[in-house]
Amino acid sequence: MAEFVPLNMARQLSVCIRPGDQSWQAAPQAPIRRWPLEREAPESGQVTSLVEYLPGARFPAHRHPQGEEILVLAGVFSDDSGDYPAGSYLRSPAGSSHSPPSAAGCLLFVKLNQFAADDSQTLRCGPEQLPWHFAAPGQRQCLLHRHHHEQTLLIECAAGAELVWPRSTATQQHDGELLVLQGWLREQAPREESLECQELPCHSWLRDPRLCHHRLYAIEPSRLLLKLGTLRGL
Repeated sequence: MAEFVPLNMARQLSVCIRPGDQSWQAAPQAPIRRWPLEREAPESGQVTSLVEYLPGARFPAHRHPQGEEILVLAGVFSDDSGDYPAGSYLRSPAGSSHSPPSAAGCLLFVKLNQFAADDSQTLRCGPEQLPWHFAAPGQRQCLLHRHHHEQTLLIECAAGAELVWPRSTATQQHDGELLVLQGWLREQAPREESLECQELPCHSWLRDPRLCHHRLYAIEPSRLLLKLGTLRGL
């Protein structure tokens, strides 16, 4: 068996992963596939990944040593607290546990063991509960979670609109990550070091300590998950 090598854990470096850059991997615990974006250890530690539950899959009971964050991208995800359709956002703090199934199957964006030590908030937000507001011409946003300098948001951009970074980050945190949930983004004036990420189609993931220095615009109606100020201390 090949020795495990941590994946994209040097968070001082920019990483861009797009569909087709790597392959889905079968999870050993259940009929579940994973597309790892960053991973600290084989089955523990800090993890960011796309996870696909096949219909009828159930993940065995497990505990979250430093929390779990989930955005449901498609299908219906379930756990002890209920059923969560596409667009739902869930946070389970350190020490929580569950054995989640998905009768119909689902696609998730999952982050494990990356909560701040004093972040103990549990969240279960269905898509109808999300507080959207207009933030800039052609753009609306929804703040999902804030803890100290960290922010997690959903942003929607009309076709042709430039992504305007949340105002509170202008003089504070520039680091973070984004996942394109729908649509297609393009770099408007790419820096030399970011030429490989001029195009960001659906399910592209970009992590960058200078994320807010990118000039991105939507070439079609787009939605993205944005996490800012999350690389400090990880």
